[in-house]
Amino acid sequence: MQQPVLLELPGGAVGEYGRLRVLESMTCDPERLYERILSGRYGKPFIVEDGRTRRLYLSLSYVQSSMRIADPYALDFAYTRKMMAFLLFVPEPEHVVMVGLGGGSMAKFCHRHLPHTRLTVVEVNADVIALSAEFGVPEDERLVIVRADAADYLPADEHDTDVLLLDGFDADGISPAFLSRDFYAAARGRLRSGGVLVANFCGSPEGWHAHFMLLDEVFEGRVHLGRVTHDDNYIAFAFADAEFPLDWARLDELAITLNHRFPLDFRFLVERLRDGADLRRQLRRQAHSALQHRERRRG
Repeated sequence: MQQPVLLELPGGAVGEYGRLRVLESMTCDPERLYERILSGRYGKPFIVEDGRTRRLYLSLSYVQSSMRIADPYALDFAYTRKMMAFLLFVPEPEHVVMVGLGGGSMAKFCHRHLPHTRLTVVEVNADVIALSAEFGVPEDERLVIVRADAADYLPADEHDTDVLLLDGFDADGISPAFLSRDFYAAARGRLRSGGVLVANFCGSPEGWHAHFMLLDEVFEGRVHLGRVTHDDNYIAFAFADAEFPLDWARLDELAITLNHRFPLDFRFLVERLRDGADLRRQLRRQAHSALQHRERRRG
């Protein structure tokens, strides 16, 4: 069997401007490839590049990652910038673990702007890892990519991580392997004292509220939830110990300091965090109402 190579094909056949890039055999049939991508049956990651951005897809319905060609270390998606708000709580992390590589946006940002931080990226999809060089993801002694299922990787050690970023998605949404109390308990177990877990939830809350409720239970209510402005992403910050409730005056002061260190607007991030102060309570009420409704229907 021929080893796959990176093929470039016109993107117009799948409704995209620019070039389509896929890891395939040189003898693959482009027409069949296009049909599988359009029907959602391709099952492998692919890249679309339009001269301005290079985007990673798992299906045409969902952009997994985006890189600006002219500024490859910038965080192109607002949700990735909001996840970096962990620096308000752990400004000098020794070790950051990221679940989900995608195009490596956050891994590259942390590698460049946190020069004393060790980074571990856990990615289950070998093809996503194989495409990481196309996004300029470095791999050295400070940034290690581990091919593993996070559900197997996280329980393997404890208290070795200052920050844990959960951004693991497949073509249908959050990885179903995450939907267990044991998964979130293992995630909490990886955190050192003072550590923070940051989870990206995407789409309608009905699709991820069960994940959030498990996270909230495992972290004993020390979870802050915020929505990304003009987006369908919600970012949860879960604290290993007594960072909750949030000290807004202290965060305002830290934001000024961090604005001088990083190319991010931390004052804006604090404002957005403050806007989300009631979201957790709203979600808990919705979940309780849904549970009562199901019990009434069973009764």
